[in-house]
Amino acid sequence: MEVPVRFACVFPGQGSQSVGMMKGYADFPVVRDTFNEASDILGKDFWTMAEAGPADKLNLTVNTQPLMLMAGIAVYRAWESLSNTRPVFVAGHSLGEYTALVASGVLAFADALSLVCFRAEIMQQAVPEGVGGMAAILGLDDELVSAVCKQVTDASDGELLEPANFNSPGQIVIAGHRNAVLRGMELATSSGAKRALMLPMSVPSHCSLMGQAAGQMQQKLEQVRLVSPKIPVLHNADVQQHDEPPEIRKILVQQLCKPVRWTETIRSFAAAGVSHVMECGPGKVLAGLNKRIDGNIQSFALTDGVALRHAATVLG
Repeated sequence: MEVPVRFACVFPGQGSQSVGMMKGYADFPVVRDTFNEASDILGKDFWTMAEAGPADKLNLTVNTQPLMLMAGIAVYRAWESLSNTRPVFVAGHSLGEYTALVASGVLAFADALSLVCFRAEIMQQAVPEGVGGMAAILGLDDELVSAVCKQVTDASDGELLEPANFNSPGQIVIAGHRNAVLRGMELATSSGAKRALMLPMSVPSHCSLMGQAAGQMQQKLEQVRLVSPKIPVLHNADVQQHDEPPEIRKILVQQLCKPVRWTETIRSFAAAGVSHVMECGPGKVLAGLNKRIDGNIQSFALTDGVALRHAATVLG
């Protein structure tokens, strides 16, 4: 008897959006139907935005977060139209965690759309434009980057710098006050980093500056119905599964202020016997990270209909 392939689905967050990003799924009516459903709920034409842009509109946090949620769910529904095989785990990177919660049955699609719109607004309000920043540090290990952040924070007058995304070995994102981020980039480079790149993001996600937003998110989540997951979800903040709604609410609040532990997430998949990971959504950001984390895991980026059908052939 053939043993079923153990695979996981992962969902991207901000940074994977681009003008025309849904063109490759034209032969899946469920994709357009999902966008129509979301646009009706939110009262905004997201399909035209995804197809035609402009890019600056697409990249506004208040548009990007719901857009990436509906794109991820649209692609996951396209997958479901091809296969009856379900993943053994789901996870999402940052915003993508909300997409994973919809896929796992924890959140209704409409509630998730409302939540991520609220999330985007409170994140932007928590730190005024120009005050915060994020940067990618390439070529330093986790401990060195954490030490750089501590050194900058300790030496500053009330400004902070923290690790925000542990994306893969040698690729870590830092976040905090903009001047602290700039000092961190300089110190990381002098400590041996290959590159330090300021990211085009005005919101310093996944650090303590999101404390105000976390408090608002806690109140909002109390008003939303959550149920136990049908598919286990590994959460960003602690790389653990949570089955009870109160625990899930708590970890979603923590997610705003704590780093995304993506390297550990993929390693946890591998330790649980996952052999294949599918990135559900436009772009290949997570597939690229996953290969650098564990080269033994087969990563698929479901960027179009061809990729979807290939994955269905491999995974059944």
